[in-house]
Amino acid sequence: MASLLSPPLNLPLNKANDGNLRALSTKTLSSRDVIFRKNSGRNVQFPTIKVKASLEADVLDKSSAEAVNDDFGVVGLHHVGILCENLERSLHFYQNVLGLPINEARPHDKLPYRGAWLWVGPGMIHLMELPNPDPLTGRPEHGGRDRHACLAIRDVSKLKDILDKAGIPYTLSRSGRPAIFTRDPDTNALEFTQVD
Repeated sequence: MASLLSPPLNLPLNKANDGNLRALSTKTLSSRDVIFRKNSGRNVQFPTIKVKASLEADVLDKSSAEAVNDDFGVVGLHHVGILCENLERSLHFYQNVLGLPINEARPHDKLPYRGAWLWVGPGMIHLMELPNPDPLTGRPEHGGRDRHACLAIRDVSKLKDILDKAGIPYTLSRSGRPAIFTRDPDTNALEFTQVD
């Protein structure tokens, strides 16, 4: 528990004197930052993960990711929960603007609030009509500087055209990579990054 209350790691970027913008720095968590978990009467130590920071993107050192204890077997991201004030308004955005289909197999009547499940590839977005505890104003203009969900897409330029036609504001990635940031009707930030 003490490690969960430790101050966050500071991972400063090293600026290379030769102007190399991809200079990387690596920091390994200290022994006090390692988390232990009780599992079947024995302590399981989560290994340290090396984090590399660059001016282009944050990169997880794959060799350290492979060493992660697989006791509970993370296999992917199932869904992201997004709060909305008005389900119909949000469905219009997610279905009609973004083209996400509803997953009719998910329960709508078993929860104490209205909601909908939308397919995003093999994962889903769960829209939940609930009060939002977050402020709706004063959010950063660029969604990349706010908490956000990132969806992988094939063509950023096509999405840009769709958002332009719908009159929905957006910002492009500040790093120059093919990515676009926008907000849904409830100011939830969304990133769309182009993948091969």
